[in-house]
Amino acid sequence: MKRIKEQSISVPASTAYISAVRDFVGLYANQFGFNDREVDDIRLAVDEAYTNVIKHAYQYDENQRVLISIGAVSDEFWVSITDRGRAFNPELYAEPDIKERIRLRKRGGVGVYLIRKLMDAVEYNNVGETNEIRMTKRR
Repeated sequence: MKRIKEQSISVPASTAYISAVRDFVGLYANQFGFNDREVDDIRLAVDEAYTNVIKHAYQYDENQRVLISIGAVSDEFWVSITDRGRAFNPELYAEPDIKERIRLRKRGGVGVYLIRKLMDAVEYNNVGETNEIRMTKRR
């Protein structure tokens, strides 16, 4: 049973910090024992979730902060992204028609879809003014 003590970083809501967030998550995913492809999948899911917070929760307000936390217990590695911006309602989400988006050469609009495909479990939690997306990947 591999356990990684919870670790967190707080970063501005800015795309300038995407590589720092990816590196932070990738380091611990690698230590947990995921292979390179799995680490890349986790990093991509986190990249999409963090970018969604920047765009949708904070509307590109770089003065806002985003908390990225990771941890692992047994065979589950989790990443939590927490913000205090506009909440996402997963019940209003409609899965995109990927083939149609490709055919029409539309960019964007597939972040939530990708996150759900890349991770084993995805939860959205809203408590008071705090929003959290918690993504879990099993080894």
